[in-house]
Amino acid sequence: MASVTTRAPRTPRTAKSPHPSGPPRPRRGSPWPYVLIAPAVLGMLYLLLYPLARAVVISFQDFRLRQLILGDARFVGTRNYRTLLSDPRFWEVVRRTFVFMAVNVVAIMVLSTLVALMIERLGRIGRTVVLSSLVLVWAVPVVAATTVFQWLFHSRFGIVNEVLTGLGFTSFEEYPWFAHGGAAFAIVVVLIVWQSVPFAAITLYSALTTVPGELYESARIDGAGSARIFSSVTFPLIQPIFMLVLSLEVIWTFKAFVQIWVMTRGGPSDATTILPVYAVQTALAEQRYDLGSAASMLTVLLMSGVLVVYFRQLFRQEGERP
Repeated sequence: MASVTTRAPRTPRTAKSPHPSGPPRPRRGSPWPYVLIAPAVLGMLYLLLYPLARAVVISFQDFRLRQLILGDARFVGTRNYRTLLSDPRFWEVVRRTFVFMAVNVVAIMVLSTLVALMIERLGRIGRTVVLSSLVLVWAVPVVAATTVFQWLFHSRFGIVNEVLTGLGFTSFEEYPWFAHGGAAFAIVVVLIVWQSVPFAAITLYSALTTVPGELYESARIDGAGSARIFSSVTFPLIQPIFMLVLSLEVIWTFKAFVQIWVMTRGGPSDATTILPVYAVQTALAEQRYDLGSAASMLTVLLMSGVLVVYFRQLFRQEGERP
């Protein structure tokens, strides 16, 4: 008997589309992506690098009002830097800048950590109210906040003197806060801390939400108190974010300018003059744009040195972790 073989029915072939679905992808090695982003990158580099390069060049020139108008500046080497480094006032400003930075950073980090821990323990409504208040404070323009603080501590119309006098402190009647160096310095510190705490507190609260609750329960079962839980459980887990916020606050307080310039212009008697204010005073008041640029470059170098020391310590701690 002859065997009969059956063939499976042939499935009809579908015609391949010459182009796959979706937009065509650029070929590897195609220059078009780089061509498209080149204008944005070049514009950003021009806006960021050109002012810095121009300031570096001016710091090595004899550049005053005449040279600004006529453009005949000549190079003088490191004379401007030698002039600054031999000026006792410059070193006094450097010392004050580091004191100002340390006071602000310590106050900001302590207060923001406490606020973040408080937010974590609040209920939903309380947390929403506090976070909303922090965002509103953070959104206040710097010049507007500085103007409000000027009014608060005004000698005749300020609400601070009015409240203190009403409480029985008659010595504060028409007290001139901005005529005393220590008082003016403290007011500037309070203003900068008030403006900086919202960002740091919200960022640290975000880091706290990533800590597993099981770790807290285990620590409480072992009999650990609140301080022990924070030092052994909470802080080690949020330390990277804490250090990031710390480095940002160092940068921001080191280069604080607007608040001081609007409120005191560095006075009284240089009590609130830090390096950025000193650079502007030298460039504008004395029309020594070369010395002002040199002071700005030294400010950048000092701030970079602080950050390099900090990051080396941070990387060393990271390397020692198991």
